[in-house]
Amino acid sequence: MANQGDRRGSSGGYTDDGFRASGATARGAHHYADEPDPEPAQGRGTKPLVTGGTGTGYFDSDDLPRNRYERENRHEPEDEDDVRPHRPGTGTGFTPVPDLDEPVSRFDDAVDRRLPPAWTASHDVGLLALRLGLGLVFTGHGLQKVFGLFGGPGLDAFGKVLASIGYQQSGLLAWVTGLTELVGGVLLILGFATPLAAAGVLGVMANVLLLNYTNGFFLPNGVEFEAALAAAALGVLFAGPGRVSLDHRRPWFHRPLLAASVCLLLAAGLTALTHLVLR
Repeated sequence: MANQGDRRGSSGGYTDDGFRASGATARGAHHYADEPDPEPAQGRGTKPLVTGGTGTGYFDSDDLPRNRYERENRHEPEDEDDVRPHRPGTGTGFTPVPDLDEPVSRFDDAVDRRLPPAWTASHDVGLLALRLGLGLVFTGHGLQKVFGLFGGPGLDAFGKVLASIGYQQSGLLAWVTGLTELVGGVLLILGFATPLAAAGVLGVMANVLLLNYTNGFFLPNGVEFEAALAAAALGVLFAGPGRVSLDHRRPWFHRPLLAASVCLLLAAGLTALTHLVLR
């Protein structure tokens, strides 16, 4: 039993409120009895609960079932690195009180090993599929305009179409448009100079959208197809070609936002020049 009222100050180094003095090195509640009660009450043993401050007591005895279990299942370290740190106050009648600032659960002090989102092969596969689809479409349209393949009009017929809708320098503009689609499509497939290629085909689609947006959005007369191609080109422009490309490890590959922003401004300027000056 803790002698607090009738044994005030009888144990040196401890206060009379049952807690360790402020000069002690550990924190916690101290349960002590310096000597057996000479006149024990009925039903109460004469064995002290805990001896004075530094020795062992009844609750530290090996006779208790809990202590026998801990003794039989005691962890024996195999080497010096496996030695567990000593807990202050154990076996001395001093019950350590956990610090409020310390985590109570063993899960609270676990190191958060969650890694930030990392680039994986799935991103490369997705960008490769996007590049191939976009590049094949523009390569096919470029072959139609430049060489007249796949039932295309060729440069002469395409130039006449541009002249009929009000464009000046229609022959030169037909060459520029056809080569932009053809070369841009091939570069997208290879993943080489991807920001420039994506910005080029995006500029072509922007001109088509400015010409035909009054026809509505949905096919057959709307701009649904051109809008989808423009969105795909914009995505490749800012997302980059991925690691499965010839651009891998090139300077603009490591600065995709800067390269995309510069090429987008260039495409916007050429689109405005074509639509506002040459028409």
